[in-house]
Formats: sequence, structure tokens, C-alpha cells
Amino acid sequence: MNSKNLWMSAMALSMITGAALAGTAAGTSALDDPAKMSPFFTDAGMKTMKSEKDFKTAWKDMKPDEQKAVLKDCGDTKVNKSHADFCAMAKKMGG
Repeated sequence: MNSKNLWMSAMALSMITGAALAGTAAGTSALDDPAKMSPFFTDAGMKTMKSEKDFKTAWKDMKPDEQKAVLKDCGDTKVNKSHADFCAMAKKMGG
């Protein structure tokens, strides 16, 4: 009986841990972070991108690891479709 309880506890813990890890991975695209993305857009709804000159300035203001994260996310075809114009400009600036 003791081993059964131990086994059930281990199984429950692994299920909870797996769900927690899956939850942290979902929706973590750098392209969906308003704090990172707002400097590249003229409007609060982030529909209209700034000029190439202003985009370049905002790009240079980003930390290198943030630039890498953006470029990585732009490489994801699912994400890239919804941010195609932004990704095209980001790739022009940094990759």
C-alpha cells in the first residue's frame, strides 16, 4: 500500500510539473511583448510601424539578447506570418 501511494504521488507531481512547464512556454514570444515591441510602432495598437530610420534607432536601443530573441521568433513560421512586416525589417537590421 505504501508503494502505491508513493507511485501515485510521483505520478501526480510529474503531471503538475509538466503542466506548469508547458504553461510557461506558451505565449512567450518576444514579438508578443508590448514593452519590447512598442518602440517600433507609432500607435498603441501596434499596427503602424515607424519609419526605417526610427526602427533602426529602436533596434539599436535593444539589448543584444533581446535582438536575438526577436530574430529567433521571426524564424518561427507561425509567428512570422502574424508579424511579417516587422520581421522583414528586423531581419534587415540584425540578420
